[in-house]
Amino acid sequence: MMVDEGVAIPDMSVEQTDWSAMNDSVKQELIELTQQLLDGIANGDWELYERLCDPSLTAFEAETRGQLVEGLPFHKYFFDLGRPETPRKTTICAPHVRLLGNDAAVVSYVRLVQRINRDGVPEIQRFEETRVWQRQDSQWIHVHFHRSMAS
Repeated sequence: MMVDEGVAIPDMSVEQTDWSAMNDSVKQELIELTQQLLDGIANGDWELYERLCDPSLTAFEAETRGQLVEGLPFHKYFFDLGRPETPRKTTICAPHVRLLGNDAAVVSYVRLVQRINRDGVPEIQRFEETRVWQRQDSQWIHVHFHRSMAS
């Protein structure tokens, strides 16, 4: 703390550095949670998906053609079909995290999914995704997403 004519002026550089480091840590945590979620989807891991998502999860997906879906039962249907027959690898490209206060964040990125198609040929699918996370009871929970086929 610096003193100027008897008035204490706080040294903001330390506080700003700590805040920035904390923000970076939270952003990294959200990217890692998003990767866990996507890996769970790729591996058909319903328990992980259910643990990371709010029961009232909302979504706009390319397959729903503009229809907002709400709740986990819509998503569980696809998990119930069974795990994919061929392995899949999911990569998050150019993630951007925007913190909306202490308890909400938006994670945007391009998702690449490597897989083997029906003809046995490797292929890559691209999606543009935005996921909204909310901190509930000290845990980040996935509450909404928007996924589009990349153009």
